[in-house]
Amino acid sequence: MTTDTPPSKQVTHAMEDYLKAIYRLSEREPNVTAHQLATELSVSGASVTNMVKRLDELNLVEYSRYKGVTLTESGRKIALEVIRHHRLLELYLSESLGMPWHEVHAEAERLEHHLSEDLEARMDSALGFPTHDPHGDPIPSPDLTIDEVRGVNLTALTAGQVGTVTRVSDRDPEKLEYLGSLGLFPGAAVELIERMPFEGPLRIRVAGKEAVLGPPLARQVSIEVQSS
Repeated sequence: MTTDTPPSKQVTHAMEDYLKAIYRLSEREPNVTAHQLATELSVSGASVTNMVKRLDELNLVEYSRYKGVTLTESGRKIALEVIRHHRLLELYLSESLGMPWHEVHAEAERLEHHLSEDLEARMDSALGFPTHDPHGDPIPSPDLTIDEVRGVNLTALTAGQVGTVTRVSDRDPEKLEYLGSLGLFPGAAVELIERMPFEGPLRIRVAGKEAVLGPPLARQVSIEVQSS
């Protein structure tokens, strides 16, 4: 199977959304199922099947009913290009325009398909060639290489341990706004003071203040544990 990238006019914005979703889901497990894609994109199973078949015809994914969906090298490059646009836009909206960090994801979703390569390069330069977006997600480089997300989620800390926030999930703006209100931004130092038993809440200290987080919310925060 060839991995030549099809002409850009053949790759629609909807296709780019699918490729981006497949890439995101494949970070957790390599073979993405149609059900996972349907849930991720809030579409029907039939819509997913039709789209992944079309993407397979364009050599952007490899699809098997039983093995799921994987990106080809061409599909991966397109996904990373869209992700690069998205994360640069998030940072530009946040740093240059002062938009709150819990609002930039939705705005970048609307703009990511319309960013020209020239404007992308100008934004990259104006921002000082950044490597991460406001939430700590790595920004793919111009040649579409990308760093791994560092750290483990906050629930992995043990009492008395200190870690540094590396990433905060941007998928839910209300949760993101709340985590920001606690000071849980990338680069912030966090100490786990106490873990309640039986999957109970975690008592933490961040920015000199104490807070309590339930495990589901704590899992939205990635931490790099400081060595003792």
